[in-house]
Amino acid sequence: MAESEVTCWEYETFRPPRDETQKEAEDPKAELNQLGAEGWEFVETIAYEGGGTKYLVFKRPVQSGEPV
Repeated sequence: MAESEVTCWEYETFRPPRDETQKEAEDPKAELNQLGAEGWEFVETIAYEGGGTKYLVFKRPVQSGEPV
């Protein structure tokens, strides 16, 4: 694959709102829809070892000429 054909990615993390038990407190649908509207695609969940979500990871292609 030629260098000009390589897709470069940028990443974003989102931490869902949590309550005092460190579990998700509410549905983050509005925030997730906003990320989707901005071109972000969900990739992975990074979870606490004891349970509960720590971060959601998103990616989108970097547009040529855009700083990362």
